[in-house]
Amino acid sequence: MITIIITSYKEPKSTVRAINAFLEQNFPKDSRIIVCDPFPEVEEYIKENVKDKRVHFFLDPGEGKAYALNLLFQENYSNNQKDIFILTDGDVYVSKNSLKEILNTLKDEKVGCITGRPITTNPRENKYGYWSKVLFDGVDNVRRKISDKGEFFQCSGYLFAIRNGLIKEFPIDVPEDCIIPYLIWKKDYQIKYVPNAEVYVQYPDNWKDWLNQRIRIIKAHENISKLYPEMPRTKSFFNEIKKGAFFALAYPKNLKEFFWTIELFFARLYIYFEAFKSIRKKQVFADGWRETEIESTKPLD
Repeated sequence: MITIIITSYKEPKSTVRAINAFLEQNFPKDSRIIVCDPFPEVEEYIKENVKDKRVHFFLDPGEGKAYALNLLFQENYSNNQKDIFILTDGDVYVSKNSLKEILNTLKDEKVGCITGRPITTNPRENKYGYWSKVLFDGVDNVRRKISDKGEFFQCSGYLFAIRNGLIKEFPIDVPEDCIIPYLIWKKDYQIKYVPNAEVYVQYPDNWKDWLNQRIRIIKAHENISKLYPEMPRTKSFFNEIKKGAFFALAYPKNLKEFFWTIELFFARLYIYFEAFKSIRKKQVFADGWRETEIESTKPLD
């Protein structure tokens, strides 16, 4: 059984697009889509706009994304490790070949977890769109190298997949796309990066939204170091400098983009400063972040 879990938060139009992006592919017969959302009106909208019996709705109890995923893992647990969970969000959508790429990679029984490649939909012609290209392509560059070496790396919550039966529950005080791969890695399974399985993401297009999103992400990953210090870090301030600085400096195609790159360096320094300041005040990552999520990353709702 292939179970695709789409977690959303009051974004019905985007969620329908995310559903259709899977249904338009060569969808295996023993497959289903479960939309997880805390708003009953989203269920009604989906029923009106998606006429497919393979699409189901799970009412998120409103205790956070990780809490809801734990419930879904337990309700749909299987000892058959050929069964697969594919996890994605309602405000993104996958490429036409993504399902095939994911399932082909998981034919290797040594692979327990895979992650796809986020692609920003923002235009390169403005500063925030350009920043999104630099950062997403930089992550792609790093993940390719680490995956080829067979080392541990953290996945992308925009699109990743795991074998059912390996995880029944996971801690809710850290991001699921970090802790789940680590728990699977500890069971001696491989993690693979599948860049041909693309997922399209709307990036923040203004300073306030960009700042809020980036600080939240940094706080989430710093929380991992406190709670699980033995976990190898692939996202950190020093790794960003070590593995990303030269890539970013080589990225610009003209003088304007070079200036934007320098601005990005200072912006990244600033958000790390703000994130660490919040952490010192004990303002750590909380799983209820969706309630204050930024609006510019919701293109349809």
